[in-house]
Amino acid sequence: MPRGEFGGYPTYWTSFGQGPRAALMIHCSLAETAIWGGMARYLSGALSMTAFDLPGHGRSADWDARGEMSAVCAGIAADFAAQDAPMDVIGHSFGGVVGLRLAMERPDLVRSITMIEPVYFAAALRGGGAACAQHREERRAFEAAMAAGDLDEAARGFIGAWGGGRPWDSFAPETQRRMAAQMPLIAAAGPALYDDSGGMLDPGALEAVTIPALLLEGSEAPAIIPAINEVLAARLPQARRGVIGGAGHMSVATHPDQVSAEVLRFLRDV
Repeated sequence: MPRGEFGGYPTYWTSFGQGPRAALMIHCSLAETAIWGGMARYLSGALSMTAFDLPGHGRSADWDARGEMSAVCAGIAADFAAQDAPMDVIGHSFGGVVGLRLAMERPDLVRSITMIEPVYFAAALRGGGAACAQHREERRAFEAAMAAGDLDEAARGFIGAWGGGRPWDSFAPETQRRMAAQMPLIAAAGPALYDDSGGMLDPGALEAVTIPALLLEGSEAPAIIPAINEVLAARLPQARRGVIGGAGHMSVATHPDQVSAEVLRFLRDV
């Protein structure tokens, strides 16, 4: 896995596949490039994929709080995409939000955008409903644990909500310690995900993203996810939606064949 400086950060990356189309893969919080391995087996004939570790993840440099998290990550993604633009961008969870920001800020670099359960909470929380109320309770619990300095409790709650149904106690102790230590990264993403610090929800901003967009969600996803995708689909001019049957939030790892089939079906049309 090579290493270089992208967006001002020492960043590790790897490549998958030898297909005719160039794709950039952006993973979720707490993951790393290896999470794309399952999907790469199904996509390798169609795509030449580049995947990189976000700051503070995998073998990339630690997050040093220089700038706002999603803006920095989008800058890293832009440096990768510029090497073989335009690229099909595929992002999961926080990676989906980073991919969307890239498409908004540098449309010349992005041919299409696939967002798998983007955690762009601000999009849904401006509305209401039971899903929003439940998520606000989860967020309050996370913030309370962080304020108390209890990273273990913050991680336990985060994995309970976003771990795709896998129990916290099923993780090895060293993995639990790593995820607990990464909780400040989750907090650092808050301004973009909750406060829309990048202005992505400004009037006309999403409507200006005219590239084809695919929004995927698992049928067992957290309730806030369909609410997010509904808002994004209504505002992105070329958006379509898909559902991964039986999948929770971590569908890229648990249902790589189904997710890949949806991606390939989408890419055949764009």
